Amino acid sequence: MEKEQKITKAELARIKREEKLAAERERIEALCEFEKEYDYCRYICGIDEAGRGPLAGPVVAGAVVLPKGCRILYINDSKKLSEKKREELFDVISREAVSVGIGIVSAQRIDEINILQATYEAMRQAIQKLSVQPDILLNDAVTIPGVEIAQVPIIKGDAKSLTIGAASIMAKVTRDRMMAEYDKEYPQYGFAKHKGYGTKQHTQALLEYGACPIHRKTFLKNILNTERV
Repeated sequence: MEKEQKITKAELARIKREEKLAAERERIEALCEFEKEYDYCRYICGIDEAGRGPLAGPVVAGAVVLPKGCRILYINDSKKLSEKKREELFDVISREAVSVGIGIVSAQRIDEINILQATYEAMRQAIQKLSVQPDILLNDAVTIPGVEIAQVPIIKGDAKSLTIGAASIMAKVTRDRMMAEYDKEYPQYGFAKHKGYGTKQHTQALLEYGACPIHRKTFLKNILNTERV
């Protein structure tokens, strides 16, 4: 009797796993609406950024071209994924993608030209670093100036398009890794933990130590007086 119960539990567990996997495949298929719409294009590129809001560090853009028919499970808006899952998917996307381009624009450059223009600059860099020329860009919400390739801005695109979701993961993981390295150089700010965002810990560190070279000075006016920045 006990043996039968164990078999039944194992079977139920298997069925639940299969149901979850089927649901995930269905979700991923739904994320390919735009990829299917522009299937006549040879290379469809997803574009997204990470780091528009932080007080410190660069803004990073990802450009990803996936193979036709590619269905990488668990891709989503990077903010909806755990750090562990993002890291896992970063490796899968790197391996499966036709090409990945990463653009990085520093805090100093952000201060020079403002965050929106810096984001566009990072996106243009990411596109230029691709090994193939995209036929169309699926962008998360924006239209990038100075780019001649056809563009489709999609509101909340990182949760609606597989390739934009992939780009968001590549950008987020790249930036998080950079902030972890900056944490070794400037350990007093806690960059590895908050990634440069304006947390209470970060604000307190700014008030105590002032700004460091990777802080965006134009973002600190409400926290630090001009002299101290």
